[in-house]
Amino acid sequence: MTDFTQNKTKTIQSLSNRRTTSKHMKPSINIPPPFEIIDNVRHYNFRKCCNYITALGKQKFGDQFKLYNSDRDILYKLMVYAIGDQEACAEQGLDLSKGILLNGPIGCGKTSLMTLIRTLHDPATRYVMKSTRDIASEFNLDGFMVIHKYGKQHKIFCFDDLGAENNTKYYGTECNTISEILLYRYDLLMHYGIITHATTNLNADELEKLYGNRVRSRLRSMFNLITFEKNVGDKRL
Repeated sequence: MTDFTQNKTKTIQSLSNRRTTSKHMKPSINIPPPFEIIDNVRHYNFRKCCNYITALGKQKFGDQFKLYNSDRDILYKLMVYAIGDQEACAEQGLDLSKGILLNGPIGCGKTSLMTLIRTLHDPATRYVMKSTRDIASEFNLDGFMVIHKYGKQHKIFCFDDLGAENNTKYYGTECNTISEILLYRYDLLMHYGIITHATTNLNADELEKLYGNRVRSRLRSMFNLITFEKNVGDKRL
């Protein structure tokens, strides 16, 4: 784990006893990594991280991709969480033993950010992005084994767009697939410390209406909530 200075433009040193080398992150070709290695320890810099994410975003999503200054606080929280900076996370009210629930209006960039920020994570905490709609479609084809696949597997997932999926049927049996998966993921957290991440444009009441009170109560234990402003514009336009 590494420390990320509160001064977001200044290079900082690691406060961790665990030394990490450059092989733990493999930057894309021609994109400079967002850290320097001194004495085999990564030294991160907020501005370099933003430059790295921007370059990676342009490579993945096209030249129109950019980061917005209005999202600076959200970016900082996601980055200090990604590199495991305990002190900075504590200052931001983030618990590293929980996942991230990134909430915001449609088009604010939740999916793009979570897709790109994952590259800053150590391989041990790097998650797999999975759309809830794709999971619902898989359930239609393969049935309840899909719930076990995503609910019981000891792997970190980011479930993208909670609430975008529909209740699904398998041989006539209707199932709120994501609700069941989230309940299993809560058990994984409680028993094995395996976290889960997610994105959504729904608020707490809407999530409860969709998934039920049992899931809502467990979401508080599972996630750090990071929220975009309600009036943020649609960045896809």
